[in-house]
Amino acid sequence: MNQQPLWMEGVSDAIGFLGGSLLGFWAGQLLGLNIFAEGYGNSTIAGIVLVGLGGGLGLQLARRWRRIRAQKRHESQ
Repeated sequence: MNQQPLWMEGVSDAIGFLGGSLLGFWAGQLLGLNIFAEGYGNSTIAGIVLVGLGGGLGLQLARRWRRIRAQKRHESQ
C-alpha cells in the first residue's frame, strides 16, 4: 500500500491551515486586533475570527492545489 498520497495530503493540509492562520493573525495585528488580550472583548473575538477564517481558507487552497495537481498528472498520462 502506497502511503505517499496520504502523507502528502496531511502535510499539505497542515501547511495550508497553518499558513492561512498565520496570515489571519498578522492581518488582525495590522488592524490592531489582539487575540491574546485578557478577556473576550470585541477586538479579541474579531481577531480569533480572522485566524479561523484564514486557517479555513488556507486549508481550502491546499486542497484545491492538490486537486489541480492530480488533474494535471492524470491528463498527462
